[in-house]
Amino acid sequence: MRVGMIGTGAISHKHAQAYRNIGFEIVACTNTNQEKGRKFAEEYGGEFLPSYEEVCAHPKVEFVDLCTFPDFRLQPVKVCAAYGKHIQVQKPISTNLATAREMVEIARAAEITLGVVSQRRFDDGSLFLKQAIGTGRLGKLIQADAYVKWHRSDEYYSRPIKGSWEVEGGGALINQAIHQVDILRWLAGPVKDIQAMWQLGALHKIESEDVVNALLRYENGATGVIQASTAMWPGSPERVELHGTKGTAIMTANKLTTWDVLDDDGEPPPLDQNVASGASDPMAISLEPFERQFLDFADAIRNKRKPMVAGEEGCDALEIVERIYNVCRSQA
Repeated sequence: MRVGMIGTGAISHKHAQAYRNIGFEIVACTNTNQEKGRKFAEEYGGEFLPSYEEVCAHPKVEFVDLCTFPDFRLQPVKVCAAYGKHIQVQKPISTNLATAREMVEIARAAEITLGVVSQRRFDDGSLFLKQAIGTGRLGKLIQADAYVKWHRSDEYYSRPIKGSWEVEGGGALINQAIHQVDILRWLAGPVKDIQAMWQLGALHKIESEDVVNALLRYENGATGVIQASTAMWPGSPERVELHGTKGTAIMTANKLTTWDVLDDDGEPPPLDQNVASGASDPMAISLEPFERQFLDFADAIRNKRKPMVAGEEGCDALEIVERIYNVCRSQA
């Protein structure tokens, strides 16, 4: 597959490395900072173009990879729709649900594939748990939790746009914990009720939350907790904990680290204690889940099916985030 990159910041390098590993070709890229964009083109190949419109219109580009801040989503989707180009966007799908839903409708009307990069679904542990829960190996779900107690430095938040409502859509929940929110929604299902509270700028000089706690009730009757922070020194590997009537499963960072289930005789779980977490370093993450997601996205394009993480799934995760934020605001 031939890819056009919009945005060449930190995460785009992970994407480019994954594309190289799976044999995809970057044929064009752009960045508002031309120096950074040209350096990216020199490192990974492809042509630097001065505008995102030119990347979307490039005749060799089969799909566009959007690696920008989440306030810049709708415009490239509209241009891709006009040129019939498929597009996947870096998480979160947008800063707000109304824009995200508009993106989905535009893509549907234009018959282009819209995907959201949520690579944590492609970890071995996540894939195992999706199947195991579906076949009842954990029994009835009672509790489904996510804990993202990370640390980000003052330097990380030194740019005014970091942690801003307008550009990033919020703080620790929408930017760091969105992966775990997506995993909970994927594994435990829709959320019925939410209670929540936050701390705005508890440690950092930002306008949004760097500490948030939410209590959930899922539509299936299970309850759960989401804790998200970038203020917890020195930062701990994130965890997703699932408790059912037959046992417990825990994913720590990108690995399934606990599988304690009564009378279980199914496929052996892919237990692994060698975790890779972005708890204190945003780039300390594995390439393999990206590679798997990008291959799934390409296969979805070829076979005219939905990718595993389509625009609708991005909306599902963002809906939970937005509801948590709205509850927190109502208590201010």
